[in-house]
Amino acid sequence: MLWWLFFMLPVSQISCELWCYSCVSSQPGCEEFYIDWRIHHAITCPREDDKCVKIIERKGVDKFITRDCLSNLEGQKKDIPADRYDGCRKAAEQPKLAVYVENHITQLEIKNQYWNEVTYCFCEFDQWCNHGNFLYCNKCILILITVFVLSTMINNFI
Repeated sequence: MLWWLFFMLPVSQISCELWCYSCVSSQPGCEEFYIDWRIHHAITCPREDDKCVKIIERKGVDKFITRDCLSNLEGQKKDIPADRYDGCRKAAEQPKLAVYVENHITQLEIKNQYWNEVTYCFCEFDQWCNHGNFLYCNKCILILITVFVLSTMINNFI
């Protein structure tokens, strides 16, 4: 009767790290409210106290989405908010960025002033939590179908 426990034990011990999606919106299948899990597989975050991050950068109708682990973004982004608890918040101000730089090449984004609105969304209590809403519904449906099929097979076997 308890033979199904032998199949569930290895699943619970696969990994203790946090899994996050890692993609940018210039790649296909990586949008603000949707991520194609067949293209973008999860990565494991390198630190124990890591968080999944989704960055939404906007200027008018232009939008750029970045998903990754916080530890992977800390060396690149200087406007990460100090409050990193679950939820979304605006980026921190950067008053001292490029203070001593005198560069007249306008194509270089030295002061990081292109985006009008930058929002950071943090999460750490759920695997793949930097996903879109559509993907979460697909996973729930998949789990329900799997449970239904397994229970039907068990009932037919008994």
